[in-house]
Amino acid sequence: MEWLSAENVIAVVTAALGIIASLGVLWYERRVPRRTRIGYRVQLDTPVSSAERTGRAGIRLGLFQDNPQLSDATLVLLRIENDGSTSIADSDYTGRELHGLTAEFTDRTVRGVAVTTTLGADHLLDHFSPAAGLRHAEGAVYLPRVPLNRGQHFKLLVLLTGGAVGDAIRVSGGIRDGGVYPNRSPMPDDTPPVFSRATRMITVLLTACVVVLASIIVVRDDVRPPMGCAKGELTITGSTAFEPVAEDLAAKYMRDCVGSTVTVDARGSQEGLQELKERGGAAKGGPPALIALSDVPKGDDRFPELSENPVAVSVYTLVVNDKVTLRDLKTEQVRALYRGDIGEWHELRGGPKGLPVILASRKSGSGTRDIFRDRVLGGVYEPAYSSADCGNKDDTSAKVFRCELDSTDRVLATVARTDGAIGYTELRSGAMPEGLHTLSLNGETASPDTIADGDYPFREVEYAYTYGNPPADSLVASFLNYLLRGSGQDVVRTHGHLPCSSPKGQTICAGDAAQ
Repeated sequence: MEWLSAENVIAVVTAALGIIASLGVLWYERRVPRRTRIGYRVQLDTPVSSAERTGRAGIRLGLFQDNPQLSDATLVLLRIENDGSTSIADSDYTGRELHGLTAEFTDRTVRGVAVTTTLGADHLLDHFSPAAGLRHAEGAVYLPRVPLNRGQHFKLLVLLTGGAVGDAIRVSGGIRDGGVYPNRSPMPDDTPPVFSRATRMITVLLTACVVVLASIIVVRDDVRPPMGCAKGELTITGSTAFEPVAEDLAAKYMRDCVGSTVTVDARGSQEGLQELKERGGAAKGGPPALIALSDVPKGDDRFPELSENPVAVSVYTLVVNDKVTLRDLKTEQVRALYRGDIGEWHELRGGPKGLPVILASRKSGSGTRDIFRDRVLGGVYEPAYSSADCGNKDDTSAKVFRCELDSTDRVLATVARTDGAIGYTELRSGAMPEGLHTLSLNGETASPDTIADGDYPFREVEYAYTYGNPPADSLVASFLNYLLRGSGQDVVRTHGHLPCSSPKGQTICAGDAAQ
């Protein structure tokens, strides 16, 4: 299934973890038994002299100033609180002694104790009496079994001698279904946490999930694969002029549709149509996995078995060797060159002297050659070739110096290296070979804008042919749809062709097909 990609799996798992974490916290809050817990923290541990200067702890300190033995005295403010999830009753203290908790001050001796409570909890003070178990001896204070609702606390201000500020302080005692634990003592400018521990935990987990999902969105390739991807093997044959487009289309389709293999084997338009006809006729298991691209329509009477699909309007141009300094030719001048009426470039105004005209043409069966004949030469066939290698004129009696080549790339290479050579090619988006340049025709330069808005004659519709109508779920049908209506149209535009699916392309393709 197409949605079962690595990115989607990670996204689904991450989202599931976020949901599970949320549900887990809710379950824990509702189902896990409530815990009893007493926490304690040291909020002040300072010499008495310092406490007197600053007035810290918010109570009167004069109670301890009359004792002459307090030269090394220290004050400790100890906060004891119910920070569990349920209330604590006096029966929840499990020790055998009368008292419930013991506060121990290592290496120090307790000299006095004062108790304060929170506003609205003054009733707790009734529990701090010797009869209830409040007493101190040596370095310990014994605290009664004080009932504490959830969140309630009381404070002990303890006067001590001996030892030093910072010596260990520990509160101990037995609590049913819980225990006594130290808490971090907040600094004076600390503020209480806004969220509970569970809330903070779920916030962190959900934030991590969001970050992972956002990373997938940013990193992943947003180009969606074409609808109806198919697997298998497919061959693209036919036009060599359209070969660069076909190769890019094949590479992009294979990237988008994993499991497909598309091979380009361009041999010329007519040879491609003939191969498609022969393989289709011999196939017994359905239409062959073959698409033939052609620069010209097959005609009404030829290849009746083949289905025709207009792809794009292709633009063609004349190219000449750089030794020919001309930049523009009239249609009649081109026809004169190919009739043999002009044998030297200097016979044209502005042409270089001493440079013969060499016609680098395509072989019979080339769609580009047929287009050049119909669109530029006015339907007149090119003369017979007089050179086998484009370097020497073998037939000295011939009016023209003309050779034939079997692909557009060979035409371009020959024109680039042969002084005085002229040829024709489809307009390509990439750079032309060094040593040649394009010619405008009748003052109009070849470009997609020219064919859309002007009267540039050297153009033709590119067609894609299949043997009959391929099955809808076949690779042939999928690739054809990709080429004609899918993102393959962007590849066609990139190479300088005007897709037949575009508004201007529809008009031109329909008009040319009707001719």
